[in-house]
Amino acid sequence: MSTADERGTRTARWRRTLVLTAVFVCAACGLVYELALVALGSYLLGNTITQASVVLALMVFAMGIGSLVAKPLTRHAAVGFAVVEIVLAAVGGTSVLVLYAAFAWWSLYQPVLVVLALVIGLLIGAEIPLLMTLLQRIRRQEASSAVADLFAADYVGALLGGLAFPFVLLPWLGLLEGTAVVGAVNAAAGAAVALGLFRADVRRALRVALAAGLAVVMVALGLVATQASAFETTARQRIFRDPVVVAERSPYQEIVVTRSLRGDDTRLFLNGDLQFSSLDEYRYHEALVHPAMAGPHARVLVLGGGDGLASRELLRYKDVRSITLVDLDPAVVRLASTDATLRRLNHDAFADPRLHAVHADAFTWLRANQQQFDVVVADMPDADDVATAKLYSVELYGLVRRALAPGGRVVVQAGSPYFARQAYWTTAASLRTAGLSPTPYHVDVPSFGDWGYFLAAPGQAPPVRMPVGAPSTRFVDSGVLAAAGVFPRDRAPLRLAPSTLLDPRILQRQGDWRGY
Repeated sequence: MSTADERGTRTARWRRTLVLTAVFVCAACGLVYELALVALGSYLLGNTITQASVVLALMVFAMGIGSLVAKPLTRHAAVGFAVVEIVLAAVGGTSVLVLYAAFAWWSLYQPVLVVLALVIGLLIGAEIPLLMTLLQRIRRQEASSAVADLFAADYVGALLGGLAFPFVLLPWLGLLEGTAVVGAVNAAAGAAVALGLFRADVRRALRVALAAGLAVVMVALGLVATQASAFETTARQRIFRDPVVVAERSPYQEIVVTRSLRGDDTRLFLNGDLQFSSLDEYRYHEALVHPAMAGPHARVLVLGGGDGLASRELLRYKDVRSITLVDLDPAVVRLASTDATLRRLNHDAFADPRLHAVHADAFTWLRANQQQFDVVVADMPDADDVATAKLYSVELYGLVRRALAPGGRVVVQAGSPYFARQAYWTTAASLRTAGLSPTPYHVDVPSFGDWGYFLAAPGQAPPVRMPVGAPSTRFVDSGVLAAAGVFPRDRAPLRLAPSTLLDPRILQRQGDWRGY
């Protein structure tokens, strides 16, 4: 082989490597856009399975259409690829901003999600035939070999994007800034192919147009990244009725505290779901805690309850020797133990030496637990996604039963028997299947509506009553608890199948809260 041939081979190999690098980068960016849409949906609406299914199904469908639509562009593959990547960068890089705005201002989240998923999928699908054409122009090879090289780079790039999203982009940049930065990388990679590697194949006028388009998209994405914080603050305030006084995103959830202008109503929201209102939280927590304390209660386990309000009620019993609180998110506990208003509400519960906080997943912690408790208080978020559904499963209640000392009881906040009737009675079925006999009761909590609980124990179902020597209360008493066991005919008990880890039926039985 002559020196010229060797030089040509090396040049072709180098150019192919750069094209495959572009494949790698663009695949990583495409997967980040996909994951960002799923993540935002889970933050705003919960129900991660539904959000992921909708996004994945629409994008994969659109990718197939995009591959077909891109066929005419293969005649000008370099320009076509650059245009596709610049447009994809603009759409994908601003997708979170557009979707959040649609949710906050226009209540058009689902239609906008469908449009974005289809457009992004269409553009990602158009990449493959264009990149295949560019590879073959550099050096002709068998289709099977070219496809193998192309998809190897594509799949490895997807791996990078999938790992970078939760471990780098979310913790360091957040959704808004992260997608904007990824969009800028995406646009640069696409433009580099046409303006660098295949510059000689692109007319000067087209090069100028591509450079101008790249500049416009880069400026737009830069504005999104730099103004992300201000936009998020404005959009978040649009969502909540009262002024937002605390807002942070932990590795597990978005934490927001609002306070009314008069200062009399402080509210905690996790991923947009109301956890309590200071106006009436005492109703919820008194009804949750005091019936479970009728019996031995020296050792108490609280699952969830990171706001410290259930612990406040427990600590009012002088004969409680220890409380173990297991909450997944240390950010919630830190907020509840440092924020002046929350400390006042929970009576500085976390400063009491009897309370020991553990930051762990409740299910995982219970599996490893060797202790026994007189009372278990399950004060956990409603089951609106897979992560929370397991906290209402037969398997979890089986672990709770194992953790109960002789004569022990467990109380479970079980949602609304009015708005989510089937989900409420599903919890009863899950408790029974785990070997616990539940007693249902419900009270009115104005911020939540009609709210239900189950007090359960092995053997005979325990009565719902006030304990002897209970501290003074603002809401519950013997009369209230006697009435709490009465359910109207239109909310009478239902016999339903239980919810398990492999069949989380409670997710499909959450009811319809629209209009409330």
